[in-house]
Amino acid sequence: MLVHTVYFWLKPELTPAQRAAFRSGVETLANIKAVEKTYIGKPAATGKRPIIDDSYDIGLTVICQDTAAEKAYQIDPIHLAFVANFKAFWNRVQIYDAD
Repeated sequence: MLVHTVYFWLKPELTPAQRAAFRSGVETLANIKAVEKTYIGKPAATGKRPIIDDSYDIGLTVICQDTAAEKAYQIDPIHLAFVANFKAFWNRVQIYDAD
């Protein structure tokens, strides 16, 4: 199993409609054949602690069967369209992969 976790920091000037469109765009990634499961959310209200980074806007976790499936995810037309359509919406993206 490969766990692909992505955090997005969106541009502050985005309108609520743009933020909703971005969230909808992230949700399309669940339709990629190589993906077994996705989880999408905003920072949880778990309280402030020095070890918690809640500065991001949207978090995405994608579960793939293995590294080959994650590679297929990266080049899938749905993923490529998401990046092309929404890359102007974020200031920063941070990715953590674990297997």
